[in-house]
Amino acid sequence: MTDHHKENNQSVDQQINSEFQQRLQQILTDLQLEDGPAGGTVVVYQAGKCIGKASTGMARSNMLWQPDTLAINFSTGKGVLATLVHVLVSKQLLNYDAFIASYWPAFAANGKENITLRSVLSHQANLFSIQSIDADSETMLDWSVMLEKVAAMPITSPTNAAAYDSAYSALVYGWVLGGVTEAVTNMSLAKALIHYLTEPLGIADSCYFGVPDSKVEQVATLVQDFDASESEDALLRHKRHNRKPVLKPDSLSTLRTYENLPSYSCWRQQAVANKKTMDDENTVDSDEHNELPKLDTARITRLYFDTSQLNLRNYKAALIPASKQPIDYHKRETLQAVIPAANGVASADALATIYAMLANGGEWQGQTLIDHKTFQQLSTPQMTGPDAVMPASMQWRLGYHRLFTLCTHNKSADEALKPQTSGFGHMGYNGSVAWCDPSRQLSFAFIHNFDTTMLNDIRQFALTEAVLLLINETRFDPCRQIRTTKLGRF
Repeated sequence: MTDHHKENNQSVDQQINSEFQQRLQQILTDLQLEDGPAGGTVVVYQAGKCIGKASTGMARSNMLWQPDTLAINFSTGKGVLATLVHVLVSKQLLNYDAFIASYWPAFAANGKENITLRSVLSHQANLFSIQSIDADSETMLDWSVMLEKVAAMPITSPTNAAAYDSAYSALVYGWVLGGVTEAVTNMSLAKALIHYLTEPLGIADSCYFGVPDSKVEQVATLVQDFDASESEDALLRHKRHNRKPVLKPDSLSTLRTYENLPSYSCWRQQAVANKKTMDDENTVDSDEHNELPKLDTARITRLYFDTSQLNLRNYKAALIPASKQPIDYHKRETLQAVIPAANGVASADALATIYAMLANGGEWQGQTLIDHKTFQQLSTPQMTGPDAVMPASMQWRLGYHRLFTLCTHNKSADEALKPQTSGFGHMGYNGSVAWCDPSRQLSFAFIHNFDTTMLNDIRQFALTEAVLLLINETRFDPCRQIRTTKLGRF
């Protein structure tokens, strides 16, 4: 850790609100559920200061989770990459409406000469299909080869294209943005990330696309690898990692934990209001007096992701290479490879810092990383229609999706209000997430090593809703002394 970062941590620690911190810690501890010793960490910033951070469980067999613990966060890293691009736009090295081929001539192949940076950032370029590229899991670890293949790839429309406004580019996106970044900076992506983003923010030692050799043993692992030896049979690793985490039955203890979450009442009311969650009589447990439903993991996640709308052909095209051989993202060689759309490694504090800068309109400790005009563009939704890959309203900005929250809370936790519109961020495949809400100058990051996916776990949603509820409650307003800012009053 650099001296600059240490000084930053010492100064922000003084802004911790003890009551907010205690509530945050209790909620995160409760959400460990029965998945210990796995755990995670949450960091929250407001007005450029850390107002709360909480950790629980083990990151490795000999390492407790901490706010500065490194973890692979899958697509949460897309938000980091997009933020780097916005800094380059602010410095006039890139332009949202310029053709990518004007910076990277080889990219014009196969009819891509008119694809703009804006269309890629908003997932409207029809460059979503990894299956349109001849690349197996080993090839995908080779940055130079993948840049050549992506430059030569064709445009591919999603199945039933007329029904969608966008097609989430789960993997290809990273090579496109990484390639154009290298073209205009004359630096490797790793060096550009440090020079233009992480070093100015004081987080150069805790945010990577391609983990340095000296840092690999500091990255959180899955619990199943806690006791793995270097000589372990490769076949056993294959069997463990090359599978998808599945939804586990909820115990009575887990259900009780959910019932005690701050957002539970809101979720119940949303479940009643949302007829999509009531497609059969077993979906909601209610009696003749219309008792509010009791919710389990599946029902809560369906409030955020309507998996009945999932287009499997498009989903597989975006996420599964034609070879169908999955990548083990926790292996050393994968952590050290550069797959920017999928293998971003960062600490929660680093992610929260990046989004704290965004929450402050592009400024950080006297520096302007992103100018006002650029910020206005990056934070504006580019479409409101459905996505061909993701089974939810994504409302893509330039590189970020909407803040996934069902309720904007006031003092009455039982009253469900209109969804928020100003927040944005990015989640990862495993259910990690980082976001900001500029209207509150608020940023949030949650990372973990639970063996879950965003489609079968509620933690990111529960923590997001809880933080927004606590912030909106007057007695938990950590910034009551600094309410007036250049971005408004809250």
